[in-house]
Amino acid sequence: MLKLNLLLVICCLATSTFSQTLTQTVKGQIVDEQSGTPIIGATVMVVGIDPPIGAISDINGYYRIDDVPIGRRSLNVSYLGYLPVNIPEILVSTGKEAIINAKLTESLEQLDEVVVTAENQKKGEPRNELATVSAISLGVEETSRFAATFDDPARAALTYAGVQTGGDDLLNEIVIRGNSPKGILWRLEGVEIPNPNHFTSIGSSAGGISMLSSSVLASSDFFTGAFPAQYGNATSGIFDLQLRQGNFDKHEHAIQAGLLGVAAASEGPISKEGRSSYLVNYRYSTLSLLTNLGLDLLGEEEDIAFQDLSFKVRVPTKKFGSFSIWGLGGRNTYDFNPNQVFGDFLVESEDQTLGVAGITNVFYVSDDSFFETIISGSFSKLRNNSDSLNVKLYEREDFVETQLRFSTFYNQKISARHALRIGTVFSRLGFDLENQFLFQAENRYITTLDENDHAGFIQGFGNWQYRPSDQLTFNSGIHVSHFALNSQTYIEPRAGFRWNRGTHTFSGGAGLHSRMETVALYTARQQLEGGGFVQNNKDLGFTRAAHVALGFEKMLKPGLKFKTEMYYQYLYDVPVWPNDTISDAEALSFSTLNTFDGYTSTELANDGTGRNYGLELTLERFLTNGFYMLSTASLYKSLYTGADGVERSTQFDGGYIFNFLAGKEIPVGKNGNNTIGLNGKFIFAGGKRQAPPDVTRSINEGSTRFDFGRNYDLKLDNFFRMDIGISYRRNRPKLTSVIALNVQNLTQRANESFRFYDPGARQIRSDSQVSFFPNLSYRIEF
Repeated sequence: MLKLNLLLVICCLATSTFSQTLTQTVKGQIVDEQSGTPIIGATVMVVGIDPPIGAISDINGYYRIDDVPIGRRSLNVSYLGYLPVNIPEILVSTGKEAIINAKLTESLEQLDEVVVTAENQKKGEPRNELATVSAISLGVEETSRFAATFDDPARAALTYAGVQTGGDDLLNEIVIRGNSPKGILWRLEGVEIPNPNHFTSIGSSAGGISMLSSSVLASSDFFTGAFPAQYGNATSGIFDLQLRQGNFDKHEHAIQAGLLGVAAASEGPISKEGRSSYLVNYRYSTLSLLTNLGLDLLGEEEDIAFQDLSFKVRVPTKKFGSFSIWGLGGRNTYDFNPNQVFGDFLVESEDQTLGVAGITNVFYVSDDSFFETIISGSFSKLRNNSDSLNVKLYEREDFVETQLRFSTFYNQKISARHALRIGTVFSRLGFDLENQFLFQAENRYITTLDENDHAGFIQGFGNWQYRPSDQLTFNSGIHVSHFALNSQTYIEPRAGFRWNRGTHTFSGGAGLHSRMETVALYTARQQLEGGGFVQNNKDLGFTRAAHVALGFEKMLKPGLKFKTEMYYQYLYDVPVWPNDTISDAEALSFSTLNTFDGYTSTELANDGTGRNYGLELTLERFLTNGFYMLSTASLYKSLYTGADGVERSTQFDGGYIFNFLAGKEIPVGKNGNNTIGLNGKFIFAGGKRQAPPDVTRSINEGSTRFDFGRNYDLKLDNFFRMDIGISYRRNRPKLTSVIALNVQNLTQRANESFRFYDPGARQIRSDSQVSFFPNLSYRIEF
């Protein structure tokens, strides 16, 4: 009898557990958009809950709503005298509290009643209030939902208009509006940082695997042109990334394992009373871990390893504002030891290290003004060796770069109509660069880099925001840069506007921009025949660009937006061959606009130009009733002029890009507590370009020779890729688990990457991208 009663109790408890409504806490902070000041007394309501639940923000702008049923929820945020905001379809799960912050814009009109409608949605709008056009917000939750992004901001950006791959699907290299990937700027926590990717190269903006983790990233901004005055040293695009604040009153953790790594994340309060918090994430290469356990999937010839760490500690104070200590670091190695049986004797090894850390202080002078000051430092090392079975060295690269930065700006909300932001950045760029290679014709080594020095880089900016009405916003400003290495100064005016007419919006922007080359290009040495050397490019200037963009957006219905932008970019002072007195067609048609990375000791001159222009169309359905869709079409031209004065297509002039992605979330299980996610993505784009192989010369000389007189005339086959993602999210009390399978290039299409002459077959052949990649992952949050 006792056993029977005990069994009944257990069954009742189990039934209660599985039938109960699972809930979670939603909390965050509400601030004024222009000043950043906390808003006291703002109303935050959860939409569609009966009876209604919500909260009022406290003296520091914080709100907290407990017992919110899990699933997709929307928030309405309002405060008298401010324009209301709707935040749709946030994910509420049992494993982590949902932290949702919001910015409200002060109204210029008398509001007797606050009404929140679909037009008040902030979905997809950039976080930076100074952005008016060619800018979007990359939300972590949204982009991790897209198929085969692998939680990588650069791969997520591929889904948007005007963006395409750089020609190698194994890398996260992207081309924006026909520009070289070198023109992309990476920023973290408000300051410029070195390329934050594993397996990269000098001068590159990309790599094989991102060091950044979705576990620590907040919603970040992605710019494709006409940048606000606050940004400098970019001509193509900008990733302005932010680390989120850790949970300030509850400890939470996450563990994830997949083919791209095994990771652990933790966050929580340091002091609940002061709302200080920590956030940390560490990841280690799965392949390396398996190799250490005796399971070598790559074989004995190759060895790949990487690891990375990111963190943020936030400490608010009563007298000195809030402090944040943050950082990002990573290391990766690659070793190739060939099997001599196959006649390959070249041993390769790579060792790359990156470390970035900083401290940020936000200090409020008054309710309407504050200083943001950042002191940061970075260290990057890239070491490559190529030799013959560790006997004869063919090439050695040893690049060490350090960056120390002091950045500060002052923000003043003068009134609801006017706001001013002025700031400056002082950078000390240190470098210790060495490169040596074997000149086999004379069996001697040539040194192209041997430089240990530093240079100053100073930037300043000012931006004025003017709002004649609630619907119309103007931003105007100026950015100034000075490079001490060669005493070059650049003055760049910027302007933009945004006019919201209810269901439709007009926007525009224009300005001048510039981009520094890698320091290795300025300091590279050309050996002289009589001995000694010359640094040909020490006085080389920045590549410059003038951007103009116009946009139009219309909400066709709640949750469905149409957007179009047209743009024109004129690039000038582009490094090319210094004169047209030679007959070398390859040199005459050279331009850095066609390069991905690297440097040269050959003399260059700022005499080249380029043009990019195009039209972009976007139809986006935000996640509504479990379904989302994004369809884009881009038509464009990308042209350049070299030393010979002939205007040609750049190698990125594919002409068109079409993207389509969609997904469906299907609630399953009792009370719909669990979710199946189905996601797909299609990319179709015009092929890259190259110089056509010269068949006659190639046959006569027995190796590939190109017709550089027709450089980039040959357009490769069109690019097509299909990606899918399938996931299952399970919510249990205080724990959420997600198992996901993402597959890049499901159809295993062999996209063409290069054409060459095969002397064995005596015909033209193609190299293909190896882009099929499945990633199975499992994640738990608790």
